[in-house]
Amino acid sequence: MLDPGRSAHSSSSYDWSASRLGEPQQWPQALRLAADVMFNTPLPMLLVWGRDMTMLFNDAYGALAGPAYGRAPGSGVPPVMPPPLAVAGDELRRAWSGEAAYAPDRNLMFAGSAGGSGHYDLYFTPVRADGDAVAGVLCALAPAAPVTEAPAESAGPMRILVVEDNVDSQYLVCEMLRAFGHEADGVGHPNDALARLAAGQYDVLFTDVSLPGMSGVDLARQAVTQAPSMRVIFASGYGDTLLRHVEFPYLSLQKPYELDQLQQALDKVAHPLPVRT
Repeated sequence: MLDPGRSAHSSSSYDWSASRLGEPQQWPQALRLAADVMFNTPLPMLLVWGRDMTMLFNDAYGALAGPAYGRAPGSGVPPVMPPPLAVAGDELRRAWSGEAAYAPDRNLMFAGSAGGSGHYDLYFTPVRADGDAVAGVLCALAPAAPVTEAPAESAGPMRILVVEDNVDSQYLVCEMLRAFGHEADGVGHPNDALARLAAGQYDVLFTDVSLPGMSGVDLARQAVTQAPSMRVIFASGYGDTLLRHVEFPYLSLQKPYELDQLQQALDKVAHPLPVRT
């Protein structure tokens, strides 16, 4: 195992020799990718692999759950159902059937954990292996926002076009957006994005700034020219340097971004502030 406080960057950072999964080099690609995403995410996350419920988790979840659930990263079958899975059985079953699911404001009680109990929003994402069969389920926990007033009326699900030339990143972003309750389509090239935009109506364009053949800024400029109500979210690994002269409203996320930052950006574009005249 890693020394306490040291961050894991991949599944290979851990010693799996005594685990039921064996060495990561022998894992299916889908398991390695999902595990690496989990270990690099600051939010508490669980990964359930296989119908025998082999469970992995990151350091953030291990700190939350306490010593009763063993040492991260797990890789065993838990003696009892972990609290996030126990309180969201319907959502877990939906994820196993291939549907991303969201379980808001669930009260989790962790035995033997100091301060680990509380209310959390749970996001379930199916992990598909070869043949598109669901081989595992990824569960992310985010602290539920305290209710201080009557919630605003929901704007409903949005239809979002994701433009990202990295296929793995495109898949994960689309799955997270679906877990938030939105419709998401993904493409890797600006030309494909323009064709999708011309053929169908989207509420949000979520695009990487750096794309092959055309920048995400130029793509968004064409999109808002054709559909002025289009809302734009940029994702960039270069900060806002390339966005200084953008003349239309937009939001930007700095890569790598966290799940709660993505959710906040979606909330903002779903309930935009009125334009002053």
